[in-house]
Amino acid sequence: MKNNFSLIFILITATILFSFITKATLNTDKLILNSLADQFTQEQIFLILNYKKKWEWLSYAFIPLFLLIKTSIIAAILDVGCFFFGKEIKYKKLFNIVLKAEFVFLLVIVYKTAWFYLFQTDYNLEDLQYFYPLSALNIIGYEGLQPWFIYPFQVLNLFELAYWLILTYLLGKEINDTESTRGLQIVASSYGVGLLIWVVSVMFFSLNMS
Repeated sequence: MKNNFSLIFILITATILFSFITKATLNTDKLILNSLADQFTQEQIFLILNYKKKWEWLSYAFIPLFLLIKTSIIAAILDVGCFFFGKEIKYKKLFNIVLKAEFVFLLVIVYKTAWFYLFQTDYNLEDLQYFYPLSALNIIGYEGLQPWFIYPFQVLNLFELAYWLILTYLLGKEINDTESTRGLQIVASSYGVGLLIWVVSVMFFSLNMS
């Protein structure tokens, strides 16, 4: 349990720190200002930015809650998968596995920041919002794509694949599955199904909102 607390602290701290660095490096306030310039007066934009800065701490405060909820739910889903395959793993160990796998998504923040800072230096707010490193969306582009297709193409990325492989490997070690086939079956039938349901739900919501 102590190990889990250490991992949670490191993960949350690193996510907040990297998010802060990204915001400062990519100057997101200026991008917001440019995107609002054609829709509002300078006074209105000034009020919007002031309001955003006043409540900005909430976005950072939400990060620990989001990560805890996400890892807890995924661990619970994997627990169900283990049950159906007759493999008993304590929940705290599953939670530990999910926490370790979650560190791969820190690379997404680092990659995204480096990409726009070093390579695609001419970008707007939409470029920043829709960009997901090493994803299918970056191959086909978001221009002209229906809004409800954007998220599923973002989810199809190499970091998500790495996440699956890490979960599979760590689960395989825990159940002494040398070939990791059983671990992959557990991940695919539990987390994979859950991810599919989530993506379809987001697509349905986006379709109704567009």
